Amino acid sequence: MTALLTIAVLVLVAIAIWQMTKIFELSQAKAKPGKSSEVATDEDNKYNGYLMFAFLVFIYGITIFSIVKYGKYILPEASSEHGMEYDSLLWASMIIIFVVQTITQALLHFFAYRYRGEKGKKALFYADNDRLEFIWTIIPVIVLAGLILWGLYTWTNIMDINEDDDPLIVELYAQQFNWTARYGGADNVLGEANVRLIDINRANVLGLDESDPNAADDIIVKELHLPVGRKVNFKFRSQDVLHSAYMPHFRAQMNCVPGMITEFSFKPTVTTAEMRQRPEVIEKVQRTNALRAERAANGEPNSDPWEFDYVLLCNKICGKSHYNMQMKIIVESEEEYQAWLESQQTFSQTIASMGE
Repeated sequence: MTALLTIAVLVLVAIAIWQMTKIFELSQAKAKPGKSSEVATDEDNKYNGYLMFAFLVFIYGITIFSIVKYGKYILPEASSEHGMEYDSLLWASMIIIFVVQTITQALLHFFAYRYRGEKGKKALFYADNDRLEFIWTIIPVIVLAGLILWGLYTWTNIMDINEDDDPLIVELYAQQFNWTARYGGADNVLGEANVRLIDINRANVLGLDESDPNAADDIIVKELHLPVGRKVNFKFRSQDVLHSAYMPHFRAQMNCVPGMITEFSFKPTVTTAEMRQRPEVIEKVQRTNALRAERAANGEPNSDPWEFDYVLLCNKICGKSHYNMQMKIIVESEEEYQAWLESQQTFSQTIASMGE
């Protein structure tokens, strides 16, 4: 792929140099009486018309090739309630864009050939057409207004962080270059926290206020567990620079801004175990592990077999190890989640163990 891109760049550079050379030649040419080398002939126009058709075939061909060749790399079906609505909006937008682009590009290139310049032919002067202008104005307005309203509805659902339906409250804390999750414990209420209260020697890595009773049963972990079918309200903090919490399979992303708390919510709908059984995920795992087996045979690093997991990524270039800022996400049943939660050590227990 790198070699192909290099060749493409070199070809484009060569074309650019050739065009600049032609422009220079035309600027230096002396016009002869009764003849101008700058005026295109019928043969030139016919040749350029054919080139327009060739380019049309090229852009359609490269589009079809990309869909067939790289369609398998598209994310699988969304694993959150709002994600399905998000995907529907995305595909509706893409279909509209593709249909409009296909029709307009076909007409554009056809007209470039059909109405090419010919000796003795004069262009028809057409001042205006109110009906035509109304049609090509009102249709895009209606379509775009519909997409915007649909997108606003979807966005409102994502940002619905009310606590009326007993959501799980989780804080995600970002710092170069890792994530830390904090749960509210048995009462599902997070204690107060401030970066000024961070005390590494006492394992208070998130700056929890030790005098706040709500902080005592908070649970701090390095692996995110979520119960399927239950709404989760996320609160985001950053210790150092701007990060962006990105959960691609849940179609969710939110910036983590130093000095403030940002929020969003979603409801997971597919457990990790269920996702691993989907045909497209099984195929991806097999394809990935085949590549890793080749690497292992060659003695290359990072060649251990891979198993699918949901992941939390940072989608902001936050420093040299940005690429490795990831956290594993496990979506499981409510019973499995409660069992995992009960097995974790609370903040007060961690502080007490440090004093022993």
